[in-house]
Amino acid sequence: MNHGNRITLTASATVLECGVVTDPTADAELHARRASSFGGQAAAYAEHRPDYPLAALEWGMSGADHPVREVLDLAAGTGKLTEGLVATGRSVTAVEPDAEMLAELTRLLPDVPARLGKAEDIPLADASVDAVFIGQALHWFDLAPAFAEIHRVLRPGGVVVALWNYDDDSVEWARRFSRLLFTKASHQVLDGEQELTAEGFGPFEREQFGHSHRRTTESLLATVATHSALLVAEPEVRDHLLGQARAYLHTVPETARGEFDYPLVTTVSRARRS
Repeated sequence: MNHGNRITLTASATVLECGVVTDPTADAELHARRASSFGGQAAAYAEHRPDYPLAALEWGMSGADHPVREVLDLAAGTGKLTEGLVATGRSVTAVEPDAEMLAELTRLLPDVPARLGKAEDIPLADASVDAVFIGQALHWFDLAPAFAEIHRVLRPGGVVVALWNYDDDSVEWARRFSRLLFTKASHQVLDGEQELTAEGFGPFEREQFGHSHRRTTESLLATVATHSALLVAEPEVRDHLLGQARAYLHTVPETARGEFDYPLVTTVSRARRS
């Protein structure tokens, strides 16, 4: 989800901009806490996080200069993106640094080769894949070594593709819902990107795709509760924010009863390996 802020990412630094950073050490500590906060919620993450539209996956793959047959899902989590990539008919390998998240992926997708590993030290051979996909995770990487590893495992002319699901800010009730939760949480937002460059890759192209997530009030709250800003919040802060959001959803005609489509925009950035 888009929590109202965007950062600029380059391969020379992990985070260059992220709101107002007053204490770089504290910010780095918070970044590390948020990055490692998902494993304990692996089952909830698998159940409640949205998938990615097929059109976005195909657009990403079309950035390669040759047909994409073998794909790496890097920082694959519980397999939300992996499942979509498998559905395209490609051969997919998943790599994930968190053992609990990887175990959930293996339980859900037992036929997908899955390995424990991180972006900065990918456990694959040189020039072994045609595309590297990264779903909702690039902002957690140490970018310079990560892109060096991505370059290593990609075949020449292959493509790296990073995706994020954001709230659709053009829908007023969804925008207000998101701001109730995330602009009041005292955490730096690390999702998204405005500018991306990496040595050994051509210029990054960017495209957006309309998307949605079928939810109820309670399942939408369960979804946002898997985001790192809330995972690392104090329990009383998290409960207050979720209660406030629940009360708001009960006042919105689109969400007051039963199921509804939560509006999303999937942002995709891709670049070709030289």
